[in-house]
Amino acid sequence: MSAPTLPGSREAFVRAFKRNVSAHAFLIGAVICFAFFSWYPMVREFVLAFQKTENGATSWAGFDNFRYVFGDPSFWQACRNTLLFTGLALILGFVVPFVVAVVLNEFRHAQGFLRLLVYLPVMMPPVASVLLFKYFYDPGYGLFNRILVFLHLPAQDWLQSTDTAMISVVIAATWMNMGGATLIYLAALQGIPGELYEAAELDGAGLLRKIWHITIPQTRLILSLLLLMQIIATMQVFVEPFLLTGGAGPEGSTTTVVVLIYQYAFNFNQYGGAAALGLCLLVLLAGFSAAYVRLSRDNEN
Repeated sequence: MSAPTLPGSREAFVRAFKRNVSAHAFLIGAVICFAFFSWYPMVREFVLAFQKTENGATSWAGFDNFRYVFGDPSFWQACRNTLLFTGLALILGFVVPFVVAVVLNEFRHAQGFLRLLVYLPVMMPPVASVLLFKYFYDPGYGLFNRILVFLHLPAQDWLQSTDTAMISVVIAATWMNMGGATLIYLAALQGIPGELYEAAELDGAGLLRKIWHITIPQTRLILSLLLLMQIIATMQVFVEPFLLTGGAGPEGSTTTVVVLIYQYAFNFNQYGGAAALGLCLLVLLAGFSAAYVRLSRDNEN
């Protein structure tokens, strides 16, 4: 009669491994894909930021790439454009979804259809949405100029003018991405106890007072989380300015930091400068990401 197998013996480990071999295979595959497509590019970017390539030969450049980036006037213009885009996108993309969510929360019928209608732009391919807005912004036959002419207002060179190019990009980006934030706000609003609004109505509070004293305080944490998420997203904007204005825009008015990274790498063959600029952006966004993780933990607790 053989001795019983101990739980911690080699045979028990083999049996447990065989039971979970499929799970281990999927896990190993996911780790390999993540390492190849996420970790390796980050490590390669860090190394490339301190290298230079001349005539096919690669050598260490120290901080030369960073000095090149910080000494480039295009870098500072791209920083200003990115901050401008972030500010305008937060005014529209942060406030408008919240207002839309408050309005939708007042509807008692057809909420499912209205949610689908609001979220529909997010489901569309980004390129299709951008090309749709490019048609709207066309100075000749575009929809927006037709509306202005119908209202007896002067037509605008939406994407061809330095005064309107950036706000045009922001409007397109807001329409494309506001659906997700609106649904998150709506879910948060529906979690607010109705007794608070009933008590406020008994005290004679109007709509604005209820929003200021009840809605905003009750959704303060969600508002903070989405604010950080939108800052992280808007500082990485690329698709909208690249497709709407070719990246640079009139007199470089829509060149963002990520667009400049693209130009360094593929237009100027300055891969070291592109990696250095990308590393700077990575460090900046890591700070916002750390704040987002901290707020998320506070929300869980």
